[in-house]
Amino acid sequence: MSTLAAEPMPFACIRNNDLPVSAQILSETTRPAATDEVLVRRTLTGDLSAFEQLVVRHRDVVYRVAARIVGDADADDVAQDAFLRAFNRLSSFRGESPFRAWLLRITHNAALNALARRPRLQPVDSVDELIESSDAGAPPVRSPVEQLEVSERRDRLMLKISLLSPQHRAVLALRDLEGLSYDEIAQVTETPLGSVKGRLHRARGELIELLRSNSYDWDLPR
Repeated sequence: MSTLAAEPMPFACIRNNDLPVSAQILSETTRPAATDEVLVRRTLTGDLSAFEQLVVRHRDVVYRVAARIVGDADADDVAQDAFLRAFNRLSSFRGESPFRAWLLRITHNAALNALARRPRLQPVDSVDELIESSDAGAPPVRSPVEQLEVSERRDRLMLKISLLSPQHRAVLALRDLEGLSYDEIAQVTETPLGSVKGRLHRARGELIELLRSNSYDWDLPR
């Protein structure tokens, strides 16, 4: 594969409203979408619009994974860092695993690096799915008191998750929030499959024990 020229990519922010105009147009087209592998090859020949399509396609999952690990406040920076790293390393993508898994591995490492640079542990944001009802229907209408209770429970849960190690936090997010398979998590975290299962089991156990310290709040059996 050819090597990309060292050139900054034009996506200061990957969130939906701040995409380059060309990417916004591409996201709205009705023509059949090219595969990730095709877009990678086109990018390596100098077609930057192809990489913008990859950004459009994967920006949501990259942002969510980053937010699960570092929190909403830093998720944009981590996601941007992940896409910049992916762009600069694109020639190393061999297609041995899906591009999504390769990109999430970069995101995972960028998030862990961001955590390592922090002077102290900060709570994780965006864990709504862990406290919302499992019903798939429309969200229930809550009274102001109920809304306050849900908000307080969310805040307490964020604090509990922030007490997990970054590695446990990552596998918990990838499996229970993003729904990745064990094999995909092993690829993303560059960890043996057996270690992934063990790490996830320990992460869930630790979270349950942390929540049991407020069993009156979470209705967990002792």
